[in-house]
Amino acid sequence: MPTPASAWSPPLPEASGFDHLVVETPGLHTHVAAIGEGEPVVLLHGFPEHWWQWHAIAPVIAACGYRVICPDLRGAGWTVADDPRVERETRLRDLLALFDVLHIERTHLVAHDMGVLTAVQLTYDHPERVRTAVQLAVPPAFLTFSPKVLPGFRHLPSLVWHRPGASLRGTFSAAYVARPMSEATVEAHLAPMRRPDIDGAVRPLLRGMVLPEAVRMARGVYRRRRLTVPTLVVFGRQDRPWNEQLGRICRNPGRYADRIEFAYVDDAAHFITDDAPAAVADLAIDWFERAA
Repeated sequence: MPTPASAWSPPLPEASGFDHLVVETPGLHTHVAAIGEGEPVVLLHGFPEHWWQWHAIAPVIAACGYRVICPDLRGAGWTVADDPRVERETRLRDLLALFDVLHIERTHLVAHDMGVLTAVQLTYDHPERVRTAVQLAVPPAFLTFSPKVLPGFRHLPSLVWHRPGASLRGTFSAAYVARPMSEATVEAHLAPMRRPDIDGAVRPLLRGMVLPEAVRMARGVYRRRRLTVPTLVVFGRQDRPWNEQLGRICRNPGRYADRIEFAYVDDAAHFITDDAPAAVADLAIDWFERAA
């Protein structure tokens, strides 16, 4: 049964039209924000964001006849985990369990930033569960690493060694956004960090999931596999150095994927869903219709 937004602690950021519920799976109590009716679309947030990342995007997709489901992944938002440990595929197992409870056989999938890692695992290991995929601000998993993309990882050391209580406001600095975020927007994104369990999940997520998956990509694990799910990769034009290096690190994409396309959004950087939500929604809807 949906839970009123005012019943959550800390209070949920304002967003009209969403139902909020808790989905119980083994060891996890997942907060889900959902809107619309129709074929399912699952949106996987990035870091340090949560369901509200999609507040301006999900309603647009829903208006086109979709049921849009925005879960707070383990270690984020208003989801509560019984065990603080995180392994490389923990969030993947969480997502599959969520799909089973919600009776989602196949879905369109949109993911940003850290959420892309779970989306990649799902599309490669369980392609039968995904109709189409849109990944935002992260290159394909079959990329070839180059020293020229190292500045794209400049934020990782502080997160790997994150101290409880340390502010994450710098994550939304001018290096990652095309236009400054308002204080209200930053506060909405960071509100759950006031919970000790969410603040305490930063290190486990980085050490248990992000770094091991990054090592697999660097070792070329995904270049020895084939991506069969139709996938659209979207970057903001100001998302440096990634947007400048994609042609170098993702050569011959047809060698690794059945169907993959690249798109670029003007006046957007890494936090593309904040910089250009309308463009993201339009690209996703168009991809669902063209590639399904």
